[in-house]
Amino acid sequence: MIVNYTDNGWKIITQRSHGLLAGQICAQWKKTDQPARWFETLIATTEHDDVYNEFEDSGLLTISGGPKNFVMTRFEKEYASRLMTMALTKGRYIGLLVARHMNFLYSADPAGRRFCAELKKQEPTWLKEAKASVQELDASYRLLEFCDAFSLLICQGMVQPEQRRMEISDGPDGKFYELFSDESGALIVEGWPFEVPEFQISYESRLVEQLEFKSEAEFRKALRESPVVVNELTLRKRNQ
Repeated sequence: MIVNYTDNGWKIITQRSHGLLAGQICAQWKKTDQPARWFETLIATTEHDDVYNEFEDSGLLTISGGPKNFVMTRFEKEYASRLMTMALTKGRYIGLLVARHMNFLYSADPAGRRFCAELKKQEPTWLKEAKASVQELDASYRLLEFCDAFSLLICQGMVQPEQRRMEISDGPDGKFYELFSDESGALIVEGWPFEVPEFQISYESRLVEQLEFKSEAEFRKALRESPVVVNELTLRKRNQ
């Protein structure tokens, strides 16, 4: 989960909500620049972070009893295996993209190194079964990674005030993209890689006012009972 501290408590965004936001961004990509395996790329982008379910899995709290932000979590083979099984049984190409993301996240983690090496070893077989090329996979994953980075910037509240620019990431086309918020609060992307000049995106969050918890069950109950807030944003092409 993505955890932001606010004046009123913890603003919690689930990993799946973040993934859905990444999918919304991906869905607006310019049609002429969409990768060959477009629909599978879109599905994988939306589901790339479904490894963790905050309402079922453990490891929710820090030592001090606060909710644990995603950057503090480590590789868990059980969860990673579960996500890979779901992805591969949906489609080999989706499984390939999720495996690429696993390698991006965990290949440098001693706990996940062997798991990632096994995924890499399976890649040629899965490519053959998917009737796909390495070049197609590379193009799809670059888009997934860009949309993931963009979604995380938004969910972590990292968009800068006073129209200060910040880097999103290099796009799948190798171009450098920047982001800032205009006077109306709309998000402006320099380079504008999307099909339409303006569109809306949204993600769900929950505000948990209690700051410390004695158990994961207590936190999970508070999270379930917290009202859902829909955060809506506009992405807009800058007027030239």
